[in-house]
Amino acid sequence: MYDIDVKDKKILYLLDTNSRMHITQIGKKVGLRKNVVSYRLKRLMQKGIIKKYYTYIDAYKLGYISFRFYLSYQYTNPKIENEIINYFVNNKHVWRVISIKGRFDLGVTTWVKDTNVFYKFWSSTMDKFGDYFTDITFSACIHSYDYSFSFPLEDTLKKSEIIEFELKGSGKKIEIENIDRKILSLIAENSRMPLAEIARTLSISSTMAAYRLKNLVKNGMIQAFRIDIDVSKLGYQQFKVDIFLRKYKQRSSIIKYLRFNPYLLHIGTSSGVSDLELEFYVKKVDQLYDILNNLIVKFPNIIKNYKYFNILKVFKINYMPEI
Repeated sequence: MYDIDVKDKKILYLLDTNSRMHITQIGKKVGLRKNVVSYRLKRLMQKGIIKKYYTYIDAYKLGYISFRFYLSYQYTNPKIENEIINYFVNNKHVWRVISIKGRFDLGVTTWVKDTNVFYKFWSSTMDKFGDYFTDITFSACIHSYDYSFSFPLEDTLKKSEIIEFELKGSGKKIEIENIDRKILSLIAENSRMPLAEIARTLSISSTMAAYRLKNLVKNGMIQAFRIDIDVSKLGYQQFKVDIFLRKYKQRSSIIKYLRFNPYLLHIGTSSGVSDLELEFYVKKVDQLYDILNNLIVKFPNIIKNYKYFNILKVFKINYMPEI
């Protein structure tokens, strides 16, 4: 575990709100010289605290739908489990792969054009690894809110500084040109890629690259430029909580109450799992209990029960479906 100072925490927060922010701008906001910011960024990456810079893309607007499944292993060993994980990480339909401690062992989220595509993907997966899977749970992801890296600054950050990002599985599909898809693919796993490099790779001008990138932000295809942080190196754990409600109509009130909690990472809506899905970063599981107990007190006789598990590691995160 690494003990980082408040300057590093602010740098991480700023990059998670806009990971394309220039180091000069970061320096002005944090109160550091450009070369000092550059040094600190390199150190955060060398320590593995910053894993990568990624782009938060709303693929729903490209006409994709998202299916997710959790599963438990049986008859496996470490070699087989690594083979399963690598299979999902390298699959073009998969955009998130996580290992889990608790109710399941693995979580996988996909982008597909329709249910038939998902069925073919799942059939080939079962042909290859079906003997090793048990306790499989499926859901369709409908809507989600994600929140900026706020928890290390919980004592100083204002509610207005907690940034909310949204992926919405409804609304009008956006038609974009093939060059825009290529730009999205390039920056999906490297949101800090310089405009000159984007332009050179795609044989277009830097001016054109900047114009198209700006339009992708404007039309909502790009929701945010963010960073992937290894929170375990900062002493935090990531938990997912499934909440089951007695009165579903209170769901929006619960979301409104939770959305400014500095430890909150994600609020999700899906069909097939629970009424409300939450993800938190906490240092100890007792903090999670406190948050959930306070929620129950705030909304008496509304929450039937909840289940949770610990997310151990994120093996893949890439919001852009493969072209």
